[in-house]
Amino acid sequence: MSARAPYPRIGRLRATAAASTAALLLAAAGCSLGEPEPDPAGEPPNLPTPSASASSDAGQQVVTTVLAKGLRVPWAIAFLPDGGALVTERDNGRILQVGPESGPDGLTVTPVQTIADVEASGEGGLLGVAVSPGYATDKTVYAYYSTERDNRIVRFTLGGAPTPVLTGIPVAGIHNGGGLAFGPDWFLYASTGDGGNRPLSQDTKSLGGKILRITPDGKPAPGNPFPDSPIWSYGHRNVQGIAWDAGKRMYGVEFGQNTWDEVNLIVKGGNYGWPEVEGRADNRRYRDPMVQWGTGEASCSGAAVVERLLVAACLRGERLWLVELTDEGAVLGQPRELLTGQYGRLRAVAAAPDGSLWVSTSNHDGRGDPDPEDDRLLRIVFAGGGAGKS
Repeated sequence: MSARAPYPRIGRLRATAAASTAALLLAAAGCSLGEPEPDPAGEPPNLPTPSASASSDAGQQVVTTVLAKGLRVPWAIAFLPDGGALVTERDNGRILQVGPESGPDGLTVTPVQTIADVEASGEGGLLGVAVSPGYATDKTVYAYYSTERDNRIVRFTLGGAPTPVLTGIPVAGIHNGGGLAFGPDWFLYASTGDGGNRPLSQDTKSLGGKILRITPDGKPAPGNPFPDSPIWSYGHRNVQGIAWDAGKRMYGVEFGQNTWDEVNLIVKGGNYGWPEVEGRADNRRYRDPMVQWGTGEASCSGAAVVERLLVAACLRGERLWLVELTDEGAVLGQPRELLTGQYGRLRAVAAAPDGSLWVSTSNHDGRGDPDPEDDRLLRIVFAGGGAGKS
């Protein structure tokens, strides 16, 4: 299967580091923009002065800050216990530590690791990163990346040699997946792509086109749906973003082919239909998406959940999609868009410990139109201090 056909650039009003505005269309009223809430230690986060002015629509206000600039295809974000974050750069194999210290131009950016055998080709390279739930004592970090032979998951301490924990994930110039995160059960989840080989997604003997669930040592996690297998769900084309809500429900953001991109509620043993279906199928064999968008307004990579708001960061669509969830994990109302066309292609989104959202741009990935300050790391604060608050 070939990659999605080239598409024309979507017109944009690009924001600068000096000033930018963002309006969030949510059905909330009577809100005002406030300073970020204190962190758990009781002190305000050490952040640069916001490089954006507040804006409002329908009573909801948002401020956007440029935390860092001059990055190269920042692919994933994972937070450390001190409030700083690890950020992967896809094409050069580097892991950066961003913050918590700051300077006049934003948070301090320090290269802390380069993975030597990363093979950056097409959509492959250094992709997901995850911090061990026990990082305060074990100092362990996990990464998902492409080599000449496969996609693989490794673990290491910063500055140390990586140790493979799971190898043999199909690799190609397209559809490498790459999402990596610890779930609320403390097992490690990874999303994989079909590598352009469609039948792999339905083949439960292949690691391609799946969401995997493994122990920190790389073994199939107890309770997986297939005996002695790391597979948690299958029938995926190319999931990159994964996230959980407060009810421990898992969501996956998936690239479609030419018609529909999806947000799926991920369940144990679920079959999501690729390559037989794209989008809703009304077929009991397959699970339908919760939300679907046309590829021109979505093509989302990253996913995060803050309170009852699921956020998807979109590449081709050049926006954030905001999906409000009910207490049962269903969609409430219509999804809303944010930052449309202002920063170009958006890839990673992560929920920060202080309740804000961090978002990365991806304008140096070969399909964007980079500004001199690209790529950037953004921080978004909603009215009342935390994302999704009113």
